[in-house]
Amino acid sequence: MTLKKIYVRLLQFLSLLLFIFLMSTKSFSIFAVIYSLIAVLFIGQVWLSKNTLTTKIMFSIIYILIMAAQHVLNVFFVFSGVQTGILFLFKKFIAILTMFVPFFVLYLNYLYKLQYQFSHSFKDASVISFEMIKEFHRRGNTFKNKVIKSKNTLSKDNVHEILQDIPRHSYTKYINKNTLTEEYFEECEKSLNDEHLYIVISSTGSPASELISLFTNKAYNHVSLSFDRDLKTIISYNGGENVSPPGLNVEQLEFFNKKDDASILVYKIAAPKEKKQLAIDKIREINETGSAYNLVGLVSKVSLRPNIMFCSQFVYNILQVAGLAYFQSPATKIKPTDLVEKDYYRKLQFC
Repeated sequence: MTLKKIYVRLLQFLSLLLFIFLMSTKSFSIFAVIYSLIAVLFIGQVWLSKNTLTTKIMFSIIYILIMAAQHVLNVFFVFSGVQTGILFLFKKFIAILTMFVPFFVLYLNYLYKLQYQFSHSFKDASVISFEMIKEFHRRGNTFKNKVIKSKNTLSKDNVHEILQDIPRHSYTKYINKNTLTEEYFEECEKSLNDEHLYIVISSTGSPASELISLFTNKAYNHVSLSFDRDLKTIISYNGGENVSPPGLNVEQLEFFNKKDDASILVYKIAAPKEKKQLAIDKIREINETGSAYNLVGLVSKVSLRPNIMFCSQFVYNILQVAGLAYFQSPATKIKPTDLVEKDYYRKLQFC
């Protein structure tokens, strides 16, 4: 691991610790100090830059107004009323998001500078091509669609369901153990004569899946593994559907149908009996050792223990164990659609 990667991992870990600390604290003063510190740093950055005096004064005022608004939000919304329960956690999450407003202002200023330099680098503005105009229009529509999708995804019901599910998860210990039955493994053994493994990419419509899609920009945000074509042995890492603890669980096809346009894509990869057996043995080992769903890893891209994984990480690891991996990538950075999009050597066959 290079020094740069070590620094990045360390920064991710520290950011995660800070997030957990802020979500658990009941102290207004911590947020006030962070807001003030960010404002001071950004104002200092503005005055050390080569901007004009007018620009420096303008942005200093903007950062001070943002800090004032953040303090008002905390006093009259976040830390007012009952300071317990799901609602308080949601309000603190909003307070954490507002910390990034100054960074957004800085980014807008950066885009403005680029546009200014670009427009002045040509003597005639008419040289801007129609392709560039189309690209600007496309990006504008993409942003608009993403805002609309965010509004639907972050509806009150969806956010409430996600926040209620968070306490069921663990990021440091195994909470799912021996949930797979002997009947399940017997069904897997019956499939050995079918020398294929089946990879199932799905768009389920669950609140968690919809939230993940905001970050991945992909329609399909879950992947599962099956040992038989009829998907009787379909399995993956998931939240347990409030039936089993989050971690390694057998899946039912009805769980995939949570919206009108829910769909799955099924692919198969050649897998000799001995390689399928290796995959089955590994799943049995995880079942006996214990597992947990790597909810934090979706953002931090870090697993604290070997059997704490998310769905695409699990499927890729099983393919590696069985000697069937057809592309190379850190398991914690793999998205469900990567298992199809990175099939450079055409190992998969669409079913």
